[in-house]
Amino acid sequence: MVNINNQSVAYQSLNSSRQLKDCTLGAIDIGTNSIHMVVVKINAQIPSFTIIAKEKDTVRLGDRNPEDGNLTPEAMERSLSALKRCKDLADSLKVDQIIAVATSATREAPNGMDFLNRIESELGIKVDLISGQEEARRIYLGVLSGMDFGGGIHSLIDIGGGSTEMVLADNQETRHLSSTKVGAVRLNQDFITTDPVSEKEFIRLKAYIQGMLERPVDEFKNALKQGEKPFLVGTSGTIETIAIIDAMETQGSEPNPLNGYEISKKRIEQILEKLLKMDYDEKASLSGMSERRAEIIVPGIMILLEAMTMLDIDSITICERALREGIIVDWMLQNGYIENRLVFQTNVRSRSVMKIAHKYQVDLPHGERIAEFALKIFDQTQGELHSWGEKEREYLWAAAILHNCGLYISHGAHHKHSYYLIRHAELLGFTEIEVELIAQIARYHRKSKPKRKHESYYSLAHDNRKIIKQMSAILRLAIALDRRQLGAIKDLECKYDSEYDKLHLHLTPTVKNDDCALELWNLEYKKPIFENEFEVKVLATLTN
Repeated sequence: MVNINNQSVAYQSLNSSRQLKDCTLGAIDIGTNSIHMVVVKINAQIPSFTIIAKEKDTVRLGDRNPEDGNLTPEAMERSLSALKRCKDLADSLKVDQIIAVATSATREAPNGMDFLNRIESELGIKVDLISGQEEARRIYLGVLSGMDFGGGIHSLIDIGGGSTEMVLADNQETRHLSSTKVGAVRLNQDFITTDPVSEKEFIRLKAYIQGMLERPVDEFKNALKQGEKPFLVGTSGTIETIAIIDAMETQGSEPNPLNGYEISKKRIEQILEKLLKMDYDEKASLSGMSERRAEIIVPGIMILLEAMTMLDIDSITICERALREGIIVDWMLQNGYIENRLVFQTNVRSRSVMKIAHKYQVDLPHGERIAEFALKIFDQTQGELHSWGEKEREYLWAAAILHNCGLYISHGAHHKHSYYLIRHAELLGFTEIEVELIAQIARYHRKSKPKRKHESYYSLAHDNRKIIKQMSAILRLAIALDRRQLGAIKDLECKYDSEYDKLHLHLTPTVKNDDCALELWNLEYKKPIFENEFEVKVLATLTN
């Protein structure tokens, strides 16, 4: 039995002694088909969140230019208008912060970042671009905020306009996260030209969906233990519409609540068979079916049925909470408001970094020493040489741990290989721009500093370029202090002399009387970039 709570979700406090404030947040999901916003009040004492308003607009951002894949001017204008309404609603409710993410359509479009820049410049809303796996993780957090699985094995599927996310988890961990480029808008645009859908197009579409889902389904099944059969939860407009159609036909009214409504695979097959015989006007006339949903309902149901068939799951339960609520839960986790019953979610970022380090056989003792030195330099010069905060500190830590992962490919130009591996490593918990920052900090840990021909660097905003330059300069010093990779330096203390613009590094050797000649030589070699960036002179002294 799944316990449902439609109004709010309470969690155990992560740190009861910390003074956290009640606040009002708005979360916006810029999807391929729709833009969703939820506004919530957060009670810091319980802590919990209560939904006070919702907004949704079907904007079809995924109706991209077929020739170049760009978001069309019309789709961007529809989306900007919808986002303006979201912002007006948020302002009227006096929200303390708006958190916004963009997913599949923006992720894949060549002009996606230009669109996000327009949103920020015209509306003042900063939007994070998140990966498919990160989207799946946050959808899962949203589901956890509305359902209690009683410790049992459970799974979810979210069918969006451009992609389908699947998750498998138990009460200890998420075993599988995937995002596949099959979505209702995408498939309708690429495969369907007839109305009603012809048998030929139906067969072709079904084969395509099966092929696209084959790999994630195999990975999902491989994560199951013998005899396990997971409880399946579904989110998204497609699945909610199916539930409403079923309830109207079997009960004569819409389900109330929709959250927790269960429908069998057999009934979904019957509904699809009925819809395949209808043209657009007939589908649009059904109770619970919007005009825009009628255009894409058939490919959406086909994705769901193929997934359930391949997973050998006979029924699905509806959850109304999804990505937008997951954005709220993730914010609460990151800001110390809650401790989820899956407590590991609070350190998903660090766990993800370490997972990538293991994958690429990073020398962890060396990486951890580098990270320790880098963070000491960061902490002991904060407020004097720089004013960066916790986020930049975390980027530096992650880059320090992973800076040598490129050795997995080759020693030659391994800093460039490190950039590539980090950039494409699916670091969970981080946004796309944060992954880019970490990758570039690692990339510039050696050899030259950024040059004009480095397009991936110069395409970033000025503040982000400054983060990369200064964090990578700190990383260079830290790497020099473990040149022999045997922990010759046990500790360091930074002292800044503002009168003479000098930074004194007092180094404590691990072995008494070790002159640490190679570390000191390497420090002299690597320090000019740091000195130039922070406008100081670096001096090093051994203290036995």
